[in-house]
Amino acid sequence: QVQLVESGGGLVQAGDSLRLSCAASGRTFSSYDMGWFRQTPGKEREFVAAIRWSGGRTYYSDSVKGRFTMSRDNAKNTVYLQMNSLKPEGTAVYYCAAAPGGSLYYSHVEYDYWGQGTQVTVSS
Repeated sequence: QVQLVESGGGLVQAGDSLRLSCAASGRTFSSYDMGWFRQTPGKEREFVAAIRWSGGRTYYSDSVKGRFTMSRDNAKNTVYLQMNSLKPEGTAVYYCAAAPGGSLYYSHVEYDYWGQGTQVTVSS
């Protein structure tokens, strides 16, 4: 079992930065691949970024590549999403998720555990 709690969301202006954190409980956190997804009302959950259990490989959606950076600290059981140059279309609830492994890091079906989400609102 892995429990996830996101934090760091808020209201910012376009061009600003935010750092989201996701704190995990569970002894096996370091063995899970982790992902960030976002969702707006009426839309499907959208892949944002993922990181392998070792932290050695990261993946990003085209819409955030070059602006967002995902990292993890296995000693602190925490993953981060540094979001720079935020855009209004980045307004969403952001979720972190944990997956036991697999190749479909971009698909929400790959992930077994989810946090409750944190709201990010970017004003223009």
